[in-house]
Amino acid sequence: MIFYLLAALVIIFLIGYFIFKKPFIKHSPDLGQQEKYRLLLEQHVHFYQQLKPEDQQRFVLKVEEFLQNTRIEGVGLELEDLDCVLIAASALIPIFGFKEWKYPQLSNVILYPDTFNNDFKFEGGNREIAGLVGSGFMNGQMILSRAALRKGFSASAGKENTAVHEFVHLLDKEDGATDGLPEHLLPDGFSRPWLKLVHEEIRKIENGKSDIDPYAMTNEAEFFAVAAEYFFEKPEKLKQKHPQLYEMLSRIFMQEPAD
Repeated sequence: MIFYLLAALVIIFLIGYFIFKKPFIKHSPDLGQQEKYRLLLEQHVHFYQQLKPEDQQRFVLKVEEFLQNTRIEGVGLELEDLDCVLIAASALIPIFGFKEWKYPQLSNVILYPDTFNNDFKFEGGNREIAGLVGSGFMNGQMILSRAALRKGFSASAGKENTAVHEFVHLLDKEDGATDGLPEHLLPDGFSRPWLKLVHEEIRKIENGKSDIDPYAMTNEAEFFAVAAEYFFEKPEKLKQKHPQLYEMLSRIFMQEPAD
């Protein structure tokens, strides 16, 4: 009897939770909301600033769509509009060349104040993780550090953008494996040349003959994400120093940010 009573209470609790919980930003199209997004993008997102007016409008609409369909939660902090817009921009930058692309494996993004450890704690020592695409029981979730998120869109970011890096991992994962070989994005016959180029570039990093972040040497998946950061943050520099890599990434992402 007690078992059935407890089961009934659990069911009532779950029904109440799902009825009353509110995802962040869930509303009908709102021109005032769009204008708020536009202002934040103009102030903080260089990628947006470089777009043509018609593409800027499409970007704003995509930001609104992303925020309507993705839950963003703050843990240990109070979420601000800027946080949500930067997360949405990070998601859209790698896929802006694909008009209909979404992230079917992503249900929510969790924002921590700062870096965290393998136990998902953001206080104490040994906190070296700035972003993570969840797997296993965390599948469908992404964790980001607010400090790293905002730094990625600051003037001091250089070639780095942690949030873009993590969304590239998620994009890589869409073919079933986070392996640095986005087969669903590569044109036919380009998988082998891409891997050959990746290994050549990794050898250059190992020999101190490349300005690509050494973290790219970790494996092919990290190389892809690190190179994508460089591609979107400093495209002119990448095109000048690594023309073959730039050309291949422009084919993968269907974008020419240097132009």
